[in-house]
Order: sequence, then C-alpha cells, then structure tokens
Amino acid sequence: MKHFRLLLIAVVLFASATSFVTAQEKIAHIDTQALVEAMPEMKSAQSQLEKLQKTYDTELKGMAKELETKIKQYDGEAPSKTEEENAKRIQEVQGMQNNIGAYRQQALADLQKKEVDIFQPILEKARTAIQKVARAQGVQYVLDSATGNGVILADGKDLLADVKRELGI
Repeated sequence: MKHFRLLLIAVVLFASATSFVTAQEKIAHIDTQALVEAMPEMKSAQSQLEKLQKTYDTELKGMAKELETKIKQYDGEAPSKTEEENAKRIQEVQGMQNNIGAYRQQALADLQKKEVDIFQPILEKARTAIQKVARAQGVQYVLDSATGNGVILADGKDLLADVKRELGI
C-alpha cells in the first residue's frame, strides 16, 4: 500500500510538472488581415488589379455595345431580308454572344491568376516577418486573430506592432 501511495504521488507530481512546463510555452496572436492591408505593397497590388479589371470591363462593354447595335440593325432589316439571311444573322449574333461569354470567363480566370501572382509574395513577406519576430521573442505558437479565423479571445501578446516595425510600416 505504501508503494502504491508513493507511486501515485510520483505520478501526480510528474503530471503537474509536465503541465507547468507546457504552460510556459509562449503563445501570441496577430491579425494578418490588418498587417497585409497596412503593407504598402498591398495598395500597389490592389491598384494593379483594379486597372486590369477596368481594362477587361471596358473591353466587355465595347463588345456588348457592338452586339446591341448589331441586334438592333438586324431586327430593323429582318422584314426585308430572306429567311436564309436572317438565319445567318441569328447565327452571327449567337456567335458574338458566345465570344462575349468566353471572353468574360477568360478575363475572370486571368484576374484570379494575376491576383495570386501579385498577392503571394506579399503574403510570404508577411509570414516571414511574423516568424522572425515570433522567434526573436521566444514565441512558439502564433494564432491568426483576423475576424473569422476561429480565435475567440485574444488577450495574449499581439505581434502586429512588432511585425509592422520589422517591415518598416
């Protein structure tokens, strides 16, 4: 019985010592969305994407206006044309509509690819700075406290100011 009691006390002491060591791990948080939005590169990237989007929008509006003009013209001339000519015109209009749809899809795909290409280096720079600051401060875990990322309480160390200082912003 004494050995059992001694063993039980040893296990309790070991468990409490382990939990004490575990409690000493440093955990911090950062709002990565706020960090990335504060980076000057982000503003430049957003303006590049907006410029590209406006270019695509202008092109699509021009194509739509051309299609609308063609439809009005063909509708006005339809009574004076043969059925064969009207059928060809309908096919031409449908072809134009298909071209507009294909261009719109390609534009969206290009915008998404460009967004990834532009934002990836910015996000990597932010991640590298977060890691550097966290390691310098002895932080083992960094949680993202941006809205919607699952952090309910963020009373611990906030690395945002330190990482901004690291990035020079």
